[in-house]
Amino acid sequence: MSGPRAQAIVRALRDAALMLAVSAAVAFGTNAVRGDGLPVVQRKDYEILVPCEETNGQTTPIAPNDPALADKATLVVDSRSKQEFDAWHMPSAINIPFDYLAATSEVDVKKVLASRASRVVVYGDGDDPDSGRELARELSGKGVRNVFVVTGGAPALPGGPRPKGAP
Repeated sequence: MSGPRAQAIVRALRDAALMLAVSAAVAFGTNAVRGDGLPVVQRKDYEILVPCEETNGQTTPIAPNDPALADKATLVVDSRSKQEFDAWHMPSAINIPFDYLAATSEVDVKKVLASRASRVVVYGDGDDPDSGRELARELSGKGVRNVFVVTGGAPALPGGPRPKGAP
């Protein structure tokens, strides 16, 4: 392959290789001079995945209209975010927002245990997975007894918020 077209292709490839080499040299040089530059070779091991505790306690489903929700011996826990809790919550509920990537704090678990309630009923966002079900399983796994979860979450409760995406 010869001729003006071939020579143009060779020049373009040569120029591209030269630009790549100069760009790489400038990038590596700048990175080496900076005190907070990125290491070219990994210096220490790091975890790729976020370690999450398994929520493995046993819970019992409870209907959203169950009279136990109004019982004074019941502690009602809303596992939704603070903003959702502030917008609507059951009058007797306390808020313990559930985070899928972090364990529930020992302070919150101790708060539930200190309530001395005969049963703990948790409701969440009603999504799949339901934050209420996950928090209930975690509380149960950390020693809280008689933990129930409201089927359908907050949207299923009388007067509860409308489900996300509902007209």
